[in-house]
Amino acid sequence: MSMPPRIPVSEAQIDRVVARFYARIRAHPALGPIFAGHVSDWPAHEEKIGRFWRNALLLQRSYDGNPMQVHRAAGDVKARHFPVWLSLFDQVLEQELPPELAQAWSALAHRIGRGLSFGLPPEDNGTGPPDLGGRSTAGFRIPAGPGD
Repeated sequence: MSMPPRIPVSEAQIDRVVARFYARIRAHPALGPIFAGHVSDWPAHEEKIGRFWRNALLLQRSYDGNPMQVHRAAGDVKARHFPVWLSLFDQVLEQELPPELAQAWSALAHRIGRGLSFGLPPEDNGTGPPDLGGRSTAGFRIPAGPGD
């Protein structure tokens, strides 16, 4: 017995969205170079991402990757890239799908994007928490080790 799809799109719609999205990614001034540094075979990449979305949307068991691990290992994928990624993805969804399908798929993509961006290492931009390793900060002394 098969489960009903999470979002009732067709495989052809998934493939079209993925192809049009990555065409935009390749042309994007910020995201294009990042992807180009990691993707050498675009048809294979798009096919793999199509399997990811068929798994997520249609509940097919055709994808076996680990997106979190891949994005973390890339090294140059940052949390700040995800709003741009999602904006481009939303534009493609709105152009390719009826509004109710586009909105449902977008909501799922935003949840996935949030999870991926939260799983990336923090960017060192000077706004993170201070390093408290054994130093006194704001009147509090942090012990450096046992017996301190």
